[in-house]
Amino acid sequence: MSELPHVRPERPAEPAPAATAPAATGTTATAERLSALDLLSFLCILFAVASLAIWGFTAWDLPWNIVFGIAAPLATLIVWGLFASPRAVIRVHPFVRGLVELLIYLSATIAWWSAGQAWIGLGFAVVAVVVGVLAGRRRLS
Repeated sequence: MSELPHVRPERPAEPAPAATAPAATGTTATAERLSALDLLSFLCILFAVASLAIWGFTAWDLPWNIVFGIAAPLATLIVWGLFASPRAVIRVHPFVRGLVELLIYLSATIAWWSAGQAWIGLGFAVVAVVVGVLAGRRRLS
């Protein structure tokens, strides 16, 4: 035992202050609170996905209605999750994010228009674009 080096125990390092350490949920302590605008933006995306599902199931004949009824909202959710969601997989410029949201809203508007419900599509387009512009301006500031 004489050949072993003499080691003194040292006190462990202190943890980082709570303001800079990540919380247990994986978010930082400076996380933003949800606002009514965030809720409206989410409802617009939810309505667009539901609109595309309704369009897919009603606008096509039997074998294709199942394909389009599942594929259209699924593709919309994938594109939204990749580029436009608050926790997007691929971070893009805010202009590109707004463009992706606009294309999703446009596809839902066209789906309502092609189903013969032009007023629903037009009303959704106006609400979605206003909410999108307000949410985009808030994200930029």
